[in-house]
Amino acid sequence: MNDIRYKPIGVIHSQFRQPKGTPIQPTGAQGIDGRVEVFPEYAQGLKDLEGFSHVILIYHFHLSKGVSLKVKPFMDSEAHGVFAMRGPSRPNPIGISVVRLVKIEDNMLHIQDIDIVDGTPLLDIKPYVPKFDVREAEKIGWLEKNVHKLPTSKDDGRFAE
Repeated sequence: MNDIRYKPIGVIHSQFRQPKGTPIQPTGAQGIDGRVEVFPEYAQGLKDLEGFSHVILIYHFHLSKGVSLKVKPFMDSEAHGVFAMRGPSRPNPIGISVVRLVKIEDNMLHIQDIDIVDGTPLLDIKPYVPKFDVREAEKIGWLEKNVHKLPTSKDDGRFAE
């Protein structure tokens, strides 16, 4: 199979200058402001996005230090398969975050609930639509016993350079 290449469409700006100390999910970053700068050549694609309260940001984990198929995640002391977690040490270091869209000014999205390091390359934006995106989950694997740790869990730098 051929390589797949993506070109960033923008850059994400936040108060987090390094992974260490960054919230590990948007729900653990409630009220934290950030900005998404969409490069001017893609700004027309923002038409009608202001009608959505939340957006899905798809981005490249540019500070990930490599691939590990078994990883010890932030909220557990036991290693799990990388596909059973959301951390950055993946074969394709792609991240997703659902964030609150506050407003759009030209090519700049003002957002809240940001759990992303400053300078992260943006690959895509999709509108968050509860009827499409929310599913009732019967089980959440190893996180069942750990999900309560989310509000206080922060990146400890283990996946960054």
